[in-house]
Amino acid sequence: MSSVMVEQKKVSESSSPKGGREKQPSEKQKTWQYFFQSHSAQLLAAVTLLGLWIILAIMSPYFFTLGNFNALLQDASVYILLALGLTFVIATGGIDLTAGFGLAFTGVVLAMVMRAMVDNGLPTWSAVLAGIVTGILAGALLGAANGFLISYLKLQPMIATLAMMLVVWGLALVLSRASAIPLSDVPGFLAIGLGQTFGITNSLFLVLLVSVVAYFLLNRTLIGRYAIAMGSNEDATSLSGVNVKKWKYRVYVLGGTFTGIAGVLMASRLASGKPDVGQSYEMYAIAAAVIGGASLRGGKASVVGSVIGAILIATIRDGAVLLGVADQWQKVILGAVIIVAVYLDVRRQRQA
Repeated sequence: MSSVMVEQKKVSESSSPKGGREKQPSEKQKTWQYFFQSHSAQLLAAVTLLGLWIILAIMSPYFFTLGNFNALLQDASVYILLALGLTFVIATGGIDLTAGFGLAFTGVVLAMVMRAMVDNGLPTWSAVLAGIVTGILAGALLGAANGFLISYLKLQPMIATLAMMLVVWGLALVLSRASAIPLSDVPGFLAIGLGQTFGITNSLFLVLLVSVVAYFLLNRTLIGRYAIAMGSNEDATSLSGVNVKKWKYRVYVLGGTFTGIAGVLMASRLASGKPDVGQSYEMYAIAAAVIGGASLRGGKASVVGSVIGAILIATIRDGAVLLGVADQWQKVILGAVIIVAVYLDVRRQRQA
């Protein structure tokens, strides 16, 4: 009997790899496998961005120049700030269409305050400080209005923010009398968006600081955790004791605050508060967040991914200009990018 068992053991060992001992993945391999699976969207966006840079460098000798990269980063800075705000909102399963014209609204409001203080002979530094604070608060107020409509009045996010988009656009036109409010005589304010330090645009340093804060908020604080929890399962989050109305309201206020910061940067770049700026910027920001791994159904978001996605959008626009692509075709290309971004989000949801 024992000899038969021995023979069976030999047969089983010979038929299995490595003498019957299947090779199991090590802990290190499991860690890397989990990393690639959980960050697949961000890695795909990064690889796509690098590939696009290589293609544009081959097609245009002006792409990899310091001047062009400064211009690219200036454009990307506004997209990044808007995308960071959308990252938190989309994490809840919501949407915010006010981000684009929120730029115009906050820019006009801060320009009015700054212009009034400068014209009345107040110190320039106080006018700049007051303008910046006012612009950020105007964005937060816009977010608070969105949050109230969505959290407490139970309006659909798309309908509520679409209506508010028209409201803030109209307010920007009314307050500015449909004309730009000049700020070219306030050099301290212009240095935010147009100045350079060590040959690098100042807006890059601003974006780095805000991105670090956004990363901390999303991954290390309650507002980030609850935003993702609400997007994953709002009912379960509520049953666990979380005040969903209050925290969703706070998320929209936070999103509006990022819009306010972007409005400050845009007004500095344009040296004025313009009521017609920001058209389609909300779509670029949404696309950037989705390309970076945020799910339109909620529950998933990535600050790093949103930053990469925003730089990708800015690169497409910059490359189109360098290659002489007409503005109409640029809109076609960016529209196609948004479609691809939404399709990738749907595909990720199906595979989850």
